[in-house]
Amino acid sequence: MKYKDAGVDIEAGQRSVSRIKQYVRTTFTEAVLTDIGSFGGCYRFPVDKFDEPVLVSSADGVGTKLKIAFLTGVHHTIGQCLVNHCVNDILAVGARPLYFLDYFAAGKLDEQVFEEVVKGLSRACLENGCALIGGETAEMPGFYNPGEYDISGTITGVVDKQFLLANRRTAAGDILIGLPSTGLHTNGYSLARKVLLGKYDVGDYFPELGSTLGESLLAVHRSYLPAVDEILEKPWLHSISHITGGGIIDNTNRVIEKGQSLDIRWEAWEWPPIFRLIQKEGNITHAEMRRCMNLGIGLILIIDPVGLKELELNFKKLNQTFMELGYVK
Repeated sequence: MKYKDAGVDIEAGQRSVSRIKQYVRTTFTEAVLTDIGSFGGCYRFPVDKFDEPVLVSSADGVGTKLKIAFLTGVHHTIGQCLVNHCVNDILAVGARPLYFLDYFAAGKLDEQVFEEVVKGLSRACLENGCALIGGETAEMPGFYNPGEYDISGTITGVVDKQFLLANRRTAAGDILIGLPSTGLHTNGYSLARKVLLGKYDVGDYFPELGSTLGESLLAVHRSYLPAVDEILEKPWLHSISHITGGGIIDNTNRVIEKGQSLDIRWEAWEWPPIFRLIQKEGNITHAEMRRCMNLGIGLILIIDPVGLKELELNFKKLNQTFMELGYVK
């Protein structure tokens, strides 16, 4: 018996690595010292650019959004969602990304699917100025359903200690500034699938969505780095909340001071149609929707009111839409 007889195709894995090298190398900078296939990714840290550098790391996945990719056969956006989610997580403490590593596992490796996923990873890394310096591809027969896979990623970024958002303090009267999401991002999919996929097909077109159901559910999790890159060091920026599982309230409560609370004007923005559809089809209460989904707000900046004018000017230059959602009390 050979390893291949047990379901592990070493040659397929080697071919897959060869196929993805062209995409991964587009993310490399002069700081990357090793090529794909090394036992470890080596990155030369730009120590001279910082007074007191702090490394910031985060790991995440994309949850059951993967199920939508399996149903639609669209796999190039999943990698983008993963990278952008991780970028936003370290952005919430003031860090910019340096490098990223991925983990891809399947029962049987589909070389074409794997290549599409890595295309997405590479594209998002390139867009975020983040090097894809390594990863792991695992073929585990009998562990995953046929045609399915799992993916996760780890990101490392850096921030100068003086600009670490964890060292800043929110104050009563601080304004909550919301930046729009592109949809569900990477949270709430278990509920969305249970509500929608028993009644509709991912290929069904919805006029109110302006797309098929699958296209709407696969909308790429947005990276907010381009929107806030120029203001991360501003003293009037007190905190950032990435709206993931737990919704606006739970996530933003994590970044305000003890004894403070949020006064949110829920009528300050319109929910994107996909959230209205989920709520209607599932007969879901407003409270439950607020608890498990971003409802169209993917990132919240908590700022001193003195910085509002400067923020407005910066966002106008970027053509960035934003909403005043309330304040800290």
